[in-house]
Amino acid sequence: MADTSYDVIEVVAMQLIGSDATVIPVSAEMCFRTTDPYTVRAVFTGAHTMSTWLLGRELLAQGVHAVADAPAGTGDVQVWRDDDPDYTLVSLSGVEGSALLAAPTEPLLRFIAATEALVPIGSESDKMEGEITALIAALLTA
Repeated sequence: MADTSYDVIEVVAMQLIGSDATVIPVSAEMCFRTTDPYTVRAVFTGAHTMSTWLLGRELLAQGVHAVADAPAGTGDVQVWRDDDPDYTLVSLSGVEGSALLAAPTEPLLRFIAATEALVPIGSESDKMEGEITALIAALLTA
């Protein structure tokens, strides 16, 4: 499933936690492009389903340090550190329902660090300047 057009890819073994406390293994392929530095593409794959979400990279970076009482994110995606600091929880809500996923924190931290080595958080707009200029030029000539 890995796409070589991404600059950073990390596959994280997660657990989908059901409302009845059942646990289902899920693989999450986290992908980052320097040309789209604000976004992390996450492809969640279970035994019979696959779902793709676009997550804010800064939200993910803040979430691995957040707590349940003050998670990162206020909308469809929320991220926070579990009571067991070895795990981070990711809550996803959409039109098809909601999901709570538990992920080991270490691969998430490794993924974030790898993305920050390429584009430090806070400097994303510098990377986007060329694309924005080209878009404005295209709109003005259309």
